[in-house]
Amino acid sequence: MVDDGRDVAAGQVAGGHTHELGTLTDVAAPETPPAATTSDRTDPEHRYVLTLGCPDRTGIVARISGFLAEIGGWITEAGYHSDAETGWFFTRQTVRAGSVAMSVDEMRARFADEVAAELGPGTEWRLTDSGSPKSVVLLVSKETHCLVDLLGRAHRGELPADVSAVIGNHRDLEDLVTRFDVPFHHVPFAPDSKGAAFEELGRVVDGYSPDAVVLARFMQILPPQLCDAWAGRAINIHHSFLPSFIGARPYHQAFARGVKLIGATCHYVTADLDAGPIIEQDVIRVDHSDTVADMVRQGRDIETLVLSRGLRWHLEDRVLVHGRKTVVFS
Repeated sequence: MVDDGRDVAAGQVAGGHTHELGTLTDVAAPETPPAATTSDRTDPEHRYVLTLGCPDRTGIVARISGFLAEIGGWITEAGYHSDAETGWFFTRQTVRAGSVAMSVDEMRARFADEVAAELGPGTEWRLTDSGSPKSVVLLVSKETHCLVDLLGRAHRGELPADVSAVIGNHRDLEDLVTRFDVPFHHVPFAPDSKGAAFEELGRVVDGYSPDAVVLARFMQILPPQLCDAWAGRAINIHHSFLPSFIGARPYHQAFARGVKLIGATCHYVTADLDAGPIIEQDVIRVDHSDTVADMVRQGRDIETLVLSRGLRWHLEDRVLVHGRKTVVFS
């Protein structure tokens, strides 16, 4: 965080209250803190999440913090990033929903009128409610490792979303999916009818209005119209470490090159193949004794971890996209 004048005035304390020093006789009695609401008592994890990006200048943090203090917002997490190269400022803040005596819709309207308009027309922001259930649709082919990992995490309650459906261009994984009581849709992709298949795929996915469309080793390249329709929601996992070894058989490419590190990249899908904004990456070390099969096995492990991290951060509104890059408040 950069200390350039954005911070609230000295003396502000948690909860947004300020106190000035004085003699014992002229200091007013401290305000009685508001009683915990029913929402606070029954669901202390219920949060409103504010994400924002705008041209950088002084006073941004003070304005946002002041607004949240005015409405009684109890800030539980706050992250900031000032990008000197682009001149852009980013923040993510979470507030206890029970501390705000208004609906999330009213809070959005007030923030738009009182803060976003003041910060300028270039401001990009969202206010989401963690109490509103989120959904994920998974696209698969025949590989099981990413699918099984995400279904297991969702089943254990480790993802902040439900898996609404799985769509496969083969039926190989149908029995596996139905064991988790998740609907499976088969959309075949014949070489001479891919256009119709993608239309059907889009229709099925959009029927669930998902917050994320995850290509969990889905071996089809999305057409531009679906990339545009699902922009900022379609997430892919690429085996290997982008931008190296783009396209098919990346482990064979890496083996032939004699690499010493292999990894995985989780990124948003765009019409440019494997070139969307990157959410998460990780690597593991290999050596000359590893075969292609060894590298594939180890690569599957890293793919599942990177995809689950990237999806979680997306669902928790921790990822802000700006151009070809992301800011991730992990």
